[in-house]
Amino acid sequence: MRKLENKCMLITYADCMGNNLKDLKYVLDKHFKDAIGGVHVLPFFPSSGDRGFAPTNYHVVDPAFGDWSDIDALAQNYYLMFDYMINHISAQSEYYKDFLEKKDESEYKDLFIRYKDFWDNGEPTPEEVDVIYKRKPRAPYVDAKFFDGTTEKVWCTFDEEQIDINCKSDRAKAFIRDNLETLCKHNAALVRLDAFAYATKKAGTSCFFIEPDIWEFIGECDKIVEPFGTVLLPEIHEHYTMQKKIAGKDYYVYDFALPMLLINALYYGQTQYLKNWLRICPRKQFTTLDTHDGIGVVDVKDLLPDEEIERTKEDIFKYGANVKKIYNTAAYNNLDIYQVNCSYYSALGDDDKAYLLARAVQLFAPGIPQIYYVGLLAGQNDLKLLEETKVGRNINRHYYTIEEIDDEIKRPVVQSLLDLMRFRNTHRAFDGSFELEECDDKHLVIVRKNGGDFARLVADFESKEFEITHS
Repeated sequence: MRKLENKCMLITYADCMGNNLKDLKYVLDKHFKDAIGGVHVLPFFPSSGDRGFAPTNYHVVDPAFGDWSDIDALAQNYYLMFDYMINHISAQSEYYKDFLEKKDESEYKDLFIRYKDFWDNGEPTPEEVDVIYKRKPRAPYVDAKFFDGTTEKVWCTFDEEQIDINCKSDRAKAFIRDNLETLCKHNAALVRLDAFAYATKKAGTSCFFIEPDIWEFIGECDKIVEPFGTVLLPEIHEHYTMQKKIAGKDYYVYDFALPMLLINALYYGQTQYLKNWLRICPRKQFTTLDTHDGIGVVDVKDLLPDEEIERTKEDIFKYGANVKKIYNTAAYNNLDIYQVNCSYYSALGDDDKAYLLARAVQLFAPGIPQIYYVGLLAGQNDLKLLEETKVGRNINRHYYTIEEIDDEIKRPVVQSLLDLMRFRNTHRAFDGSFELEECDDKHLVIVRKNGGDFARLVADFESKEFEITHS
């Protein structure tokens, strides 16, 4: 098993670079072996919804993608990251089905959060509902319909296929241990804790990132994976101070603020807000410009003034290529006001110069760069898939055939990006310090140093030109 390295990580589905995990390995080994050090394989378990994020079982690979031997084969050449949906499990899982069938006689009855046990009177008051950090305009629950004809409310934060886990219960702790150990044994160099901040709940609170419970909880998870040498990466989309708190406890975090800050800088030829973030951002982090979700807006609150956030968000529909507001509405099954559905290349108007400048900044920024598979190929918005499925996020979830990749790899913008990634993976300067040099607010100068080695990026955000010099 390959352990975590300071090399670029690809984010991809098991069936979006070819049809399955075998195809994925073939494509990576053929085209990207030197540019990619690690791979985040998005959920590849049997699942009942949300593009894999409603898993039924962590002990098997979805047969449509392959089996554990295919994961093991990937681990020979790349360090791997897997998702663990720590907050929920599928409504079609054996655990929830057993609970519905046997109710209080089920061995899994304590695995779920039953309203009758959680709230003092079996129901939250209107005031308690108001303070919950929720994804729905009502209390987060689904009606569990038992085989005996009774119904009962159980906690459900997201889709009705994703039933929340009662993480404080002994049954849940055993469940979490079993699943995390399974992932570690199958070559997980990292485990991404999806929806991590929702996993600690307490009546009368926001039920989101509850302290000190959250620290006790992640500490328990850390003790489980530590003997395997596996690293945890908690996933949270929220105010940047939460990321800084987690980093302060010496955990890796995501830099979800960088995407919007770079779009703002590139749209308006101004770098003051970007530079401020680069000065204060955590150093032990993974950077992103694009992911399987949309471009995050909530993550830049107070890093950009409110009027700059609004201007940037609105201008994505103006400057971006083939992106419309309607793609972010109920008409396309999306009501998430915190993200904009668009590929990053198209958000920058399918402009090669702007796109390569954005990637250069990401590769020089503090942290380990993650590059989403659509972004790796400088992919445009997939309007065909969007219209076929009426799912907003599918605009940035194109299914590439092996033949398509063979063609896309020839584009100059893709070749230039791969050159940048190879440089980032091999130059010793990126294992050292990060410095910002003084310059005006139309430019950005970053220097990475490690002993006698250096790499220097000078970027002009008006002309979109940049130059890299290095030892």
